[in-house]
Amino acid sequence: MEEIASGKKDPRVREYITPKNILWKTDSNQSRIDNEQLLLEDRESQVLITPEKPVVMSHEGSSPAILLDFGVELHGGIQLAVWNIVKSGELIKSAKVRVRFGESAMEAMSDIGGNTNATNDHAMRDQIVDISFLGMNEIGNTGFRFVRIDLLESDCFIQINTIKAIFIHRDLEFQGSFHSDDKLLNQIWQTGAYTVYLNMQEYLWDGIKRDRMVWIGDMHPEVSTIQAVFGNHQIVPESLDYVRDRTPLPQWMNTFPSYSAWWIIIQHDWFMYTGNVDYLKEQKSYLIRLLDQMGEHIDKDGRNTMPNPFLDWPSVHNEEGVAAGVHALYVLAIKKGAFLCDYLEETEASQRCHLYLANLMKRKVYHGKSKQAAAVLALANIIDPEKASQEVIAVDGAKGMSTFYGYYILLAKAMAGEMTETLRMIREYWGGMLQLGATTFWEDFNMEWLNNAARIDQLTPKNKIDVHGTYGDHCYAGYRHSLCHGWASGPTAWLSRYVLGIKIVTPGCKEIKIDPSLGDLQWVEGTFPTPYGAIDVKHERQSDGKIKSTIEAPDEVHILR
Repeated sequence: MEEIASGKKDPRVREYITPKNILWKTDSNQSRIDNEQLLLEDRESQVLITPEKPVVMSHEGSSPAILLDFGVELHGGIQLAVWNIVKSGELIKSAKVRVRFGESAMEAMSDIGGNTNATNDHAMRDQIVDISFLGMNEIGNTGFRFVRIDLLESDCFIQINTIKAIFIHRDLEFQGSFHSDDKLLNQIWQTGAYTVYLNMQEYLWDGIKRDRMVWIGDMHPEVSTIQAVFGNHQIVPESLDYVRDRTPLPQWMNTFPSYSAWWIIIQHDWFMYTGNVDYLKEQKSYLIRLLDQMGEHIDKDGRNTMPNPFLDWPSVHNEEGVAAGVHALYVLAIKKGAFLCDYLEETEASQRCHLYLANLMKRKVYHGKSKQAAAVLALANIIDPEKASQEVIAVDGAKGMSTFYGYYILLAKAMAGEMTETLRMIREYWGGMLQLGATTFWEDFNMEWLNNAARIDQLTPKNKIDVHGTYGDHCYAGYRHSLCHGWASGPTAWLSRYVLGIKIVTPGCKEIKIDPSLGDLQWVEGTFPTPYGAIDVKHERQSDGKIKSTIEAPDEVHILR
């Protein structure tokens, strides 16, 4: 027997998902679709020669089209199972169809270009293809919930058996959980977890439609969510190493020094979670050289000369805020880098880090009324968290938030002890996306977008605003905007950390502090995965206002109260 060719095994699985709804179809004498409700039945896709209850699309002068809703955001493509194709009364072997995927219903109805900025960037979501008769045709690889299919072949009809989504994902168990007396918060936790889950493809991506890449800064909220939901998953070190190995120093990761700083922060947080000393040792050479490279750009008065300062897109026009936020980010990274150097017994490298920190702390910086900058300044202990919240973060509630740095805004408010206000902000901001029909969290969102907005799971009425096609900025204007972006998952990690109250104290989760803050909640329960198994907690507010906690933890984990 000849040796079978082998290669890298795909870590993902395929599932076939039946449409949940038909949102729209053409209806005229020249373009007909018959029996389309059969597409909503969970039928077997395998075809035989003889058609059985076919769905028929007929092009009799104009193109018939149908818009399907699969009910939830998915990653993958579609399978179009066809019996016969008939043109001018004769059987033919193939026909042309146009397939448009959309994360919103209106995106699936759009044309490439135009005022709404529909694109095929990073993944083909609008294409014309040939389908074969007696075939289970597979089309597309992108992020989507909605699919529009047009038959382009004139004087032709096709007999369709099924149209199913091919859902490509990792077969993972959700090990973490969160339940409380607030159904909206429960949904937000679950939606953040699902958003990251979809982006756990070959590597940890930021978006499944656009930004199907490893953006190392964007990974930090995702890694925090993975710890809370999936535990010690290999996709994290594989993605960290992928970027490291493709960014030889003195290059900066993803071209941003701030993203190289995020790599250090993630290495610290991942080590605290896993306690994997062998993996940490593999990072030693690169880590120390990167810390020293950052140090070379810090002068004695604390000014840094690192190029291309960047926090996130919504803050780019606030130069003062960006400068302050990046300054604080470098402080955070070098502090965490010094901790790792101490653990690696690299005393001289640690001492150099403390010198860099001493210089950075000499410089006075101002948040520029940027919520993003104020949050990172508070996390780096450069300004008092209460002051950061009162002066900037709490102003106008959730207005001025961003989906990426929203996580750090939540962390800063928790440091200020403002738990009830923080829960209100989560409900308002991330709940606003759910209010518009989101099943995953978006690349960006502004509270103003809610005004007179149509839901993304409907065709926009004339008196409403198409949120997806109308809004967005920078690289995510209009339909190019990703509606499944992993960096937006922060509330999931935050709710596990502050409401369930689970804080990692020593590397490897050997010591966990349980310190719940329920805010305006009456009870909460959930699980947090550790390398030794899950911690189960339940916290209930008693009639006297005190919190009663029930905790079960693996024997290897020491619980602090």
